[in-house]
Amino acid sequence: MSVSRRESRELAFMILFDKSFNPDMSLNEIIDCAVEEELILEDEFAVELATHATENIDRIDAIISDKLTKWTIGRLPKVSLAILRVAIAEMLYIENVPVGVSINEAVEIAKKFAAKEDASFINGVLGNIARSDLIKK
Repeated sequence: MSVSRRESRELAFMILFDKSFNPDMSLNEIIDCAVEEELILEDEFAVELATHATENIDRIDAIISDKLTKWTIGRLPKVSLAILRVAIAEMLYIENVPVGVSINEAVEIAKKFAAKEDASFINGVLGNIARSDLIKK
């Protein structure tokens, strides 16, 4: 069964969110367990996004930390952090996806899974990152 890109991004978010509670599990273990328990569908794009985010977590977290004002990355809700990590991984490592699409998709995921005010926070952080020289336009 094929899923849309938005659904793939949501799956990647779910994988990273789960990983935040199970840091000792490998990404493959988390994915295998979630697929086996029918919590998520196996999806190539979702796995690619989650893999980029996990393999580059130090760089991605440094980018997030650099753009936070009056916050530290440790104080961010795990939902918001997982959404930001997926979006930034997509912005940095996935070709042929406009930055605006990555931001919009992250905001939509936040509206669905995060607290109401988190969507505008995520939009602001990602907008600041997009305007920086870190992201190729």
